[in-house]
Amino acid sequence: MKFRLTAKTERDYNVMLPSLQARVDKQLALLLQNLRHPSLQAKKYDEARDLWQGRVTRDYRFYFQIDGDTYIILAITKHPK
Repeated sequence: MKFRLTAKTERDYNVMLPSLQARVDKQLALLLQNLRHPSLQAKKYDEARDLWQGRVTRDYRFYFQIDGDTYIILAITKHPK
């Protein structure tokens, strides 16, 4: 498996604090190893749009779709509580 960031996600990533970027990097590496890794807490978020959610930190989530052997990272955002 591999992952790809959308242009918007890449722009958002580039303006994040380095500490948050490091957490995103770590979680995306775990995603490549194992979708079911416990710290990701990955789950199907929207069945109709085939949208998944994964955890970056307690306050941040990333949203993605799976296209063949590629995880397409659509957004990395603050978790709405």
